[in-house]
Amino acid sequence: MKAVILAGGKGTRLGNLTREIPKPMLPLLGKPLLEYLVELLRDYGITEIWILVNYLKDSIMQHFGNGAAWNVSIQYYEETEPLGTTGGIKAIESYLTEDFLVLYGDVLVNMDLHRLIHFHQTHKADATLVLHPNDHPYDSDLVELNKQKRITAFHPKPHQQGEYFRNLVNAGLYVLSPKILNTLPPGIARDFGRDIFPSIVATHYLAGYNTTEYLKDMGTPERLKKVEADLLSGRVERKSYKYWQKAIFLDRDGVLNDDTEFIHRAEDLILYPDVPEAIRKINQSDYISIVVTNQSVVARNLCSEEYLRVIHNKMETDLGKAGAWLDDIYYCPHHPDKGYPEENPEYKIDCDCRKPKPGMLFQAAADYHLDLLKSWMIGDNERDIQAGHAAGCKIVGVATGKGLKATTLIPDYFFFSLKEAVDFIVDEPYRPLAEEIKEQVITSSYQPFILSIGGNSQSGKTTLANYLKDYFIENNLSVLKISLDDWILPQEQRPVPHNVYHNFQVEKIQQDLQRILQREEIQVRGYARHALRNPIPVTYRFNGEQIILIEGVVALAIPILQKHAHLRLFKSISITELEQRIRRFYTWKGYDEQKIQSLWEERSKLEYLPIEQTSIHAHRII
Repeated sequence: MKAVILAGGKGTRLGNLTREIPKPMLPLLGKPLLEYLVELLRDYGITEIWILVNYLKDSIMQHFGNGAAWNVSIQYYEETEPLGTTGGIKAIESYLTEDFLVLYGDVLVNMDLHRLIHFHQTHKADATLVLHPNDHPYDSDLVELNKQKRITAFHPKPHQQGEYFRNLVNAGLYVLSPKILNTLPPGIARDFGRDIFPSIVATHYLAGYNTTEYLKDMGTPERLKKVEADLLSGRVERKSYKYWQKAIFLDRDGVLNDDTEFIHRAEDLILYPDVPEAIRKINQSDYISIVVTNQSVVARNLCSEEYLRVIHNKMETDLGKAGAWLDDIYYCPHHPDKGYPEENPEYKIDCDCRKPKPGMLFQAAADYHLDLLKSWMIGDNERDIQAGHAAGCKIVGVATGKGLKATTLIPDYFFFSLKEAVDFIVDEPYRPLAEEIKEQVITSSYQPFILSIGGNSQSGKTTLANYLKDYFIENNLSVLKISLDDWILPQEQRPVPHNVYHNFQVEKIQQDLQRILQREEIQVRGYARHALRNPIPVTYRFNGEQIILIEGVVALAIPILQKHAHLRLFKSISITELEQRIRRFYTWKGYDEQKIQSLWEERSKLEYLPIEQTSIHAHRII
């Protein structure tokens, strides 16, 4: 396969930077942009390259010559006058007798070209356009794509108020069949994206290849700096699908937007206030943002599948206004229950995509080359947990929407909003601590190494403990994690008067920990965090794990742990933040404001202050 690089533009938006250097030759970390493109093509076995030149062409031709220094063959077409993106290609059409690639000389690209070419050939397309979402769809030319990945329409800016289109833009990289050459007028300046593709979308098969790989133009000084920063950080390299990618999967209703039952009108989808900021943070990270949502409104005949896409377009439009985007949206329009007179029978099937089945996650993994073991599923109901577990992802529950209140399945982590969840996933605030403790464990002679974590209710100790457990396991250290919440007495069994130590049966905890260390198996009642849940019995047995991790409110108050824990951590937060978290937690549990106030006043004396004082037994306060 041959490639054509369009390198004749002036780069006027770069001002003085391109007065003496053509835009494709601007240095990025000491190497011209155009050289990165030539090397990319070479690395994928594309060694016959045409470069179309015009402005300050000599610097390009002198630098690359015939391409031998890069183990490629380069030929040039010199435009005597600007011919847009099509004129030069039309002029060399006699050399383009098979499918060929077109790249823009001012766009830094790093993507798996083999996957792109395979997609083009599998679809037998006349042209394949590389597409991706961006952070300003409201002033971008947008591309409409159907479920079969065929482009059905182009929507030039400006967009009319109330029109909702998918956030997909032309990224400026094409695989073209020679058939397209017949649509190009000779000797006339035309643009592929603005003139040619919209005019032939109804008569030619234009496929859309949506990718999250790295394609970024450097047409302004700000973008040039961003591209250089991405090169320096390794982001440009990491984003290629020759490496496994990772995603944050998002349920829709109750996670992104207010969960009003069976949303079937675009105006009824209202994003939670902090969602755009959370999605923007995913966009700026190495994670891909993917929605996986059951939408039985189609099977229930409340709206068509086409209108469901309008609802999603409206969601993408709202996110775009805040500079955020979703990399893709997968939805299941089916429902297995049949026999209702108003139903749409075509969609009443037992499918593979409806959560709790993991079909949508598996399809996304195939499309975006995802490592599901390094990906996350964020949801508000039990089906999300089941689908995420079935796919091998880590699971985060959120308190919004259904809030996982009645679930019998417990997520790996629980947060009160999407923003909190994303901050934790992306920032990994406990990673430095985990690395330190890992080294301490490895160099220690203790077997097992006992680590205890105490702190007040809602201080974040469980999140810390779960992160440490996951980190240790990922680093090949075996862990037995013990939650002291499993020893909490139910409300009706607590003595009167009582304090936090009565509630946690401290004496029984001591006895049971001794039995566990002696390799006895014990079973405890378990703890239900919400009144709609039932406690699930928990069995503990020590099987020679390298680490025993014990966490709970009273972890630093238990004499056996004060004596035998090799590392004692106390998770501390300010009294102001503690009160905010306690109020939020009990609101989630269904308490009214008066009851929460009474609880706060009572527990401040009987629990929160006494537990704070146990920090004197900690080796470290976190």
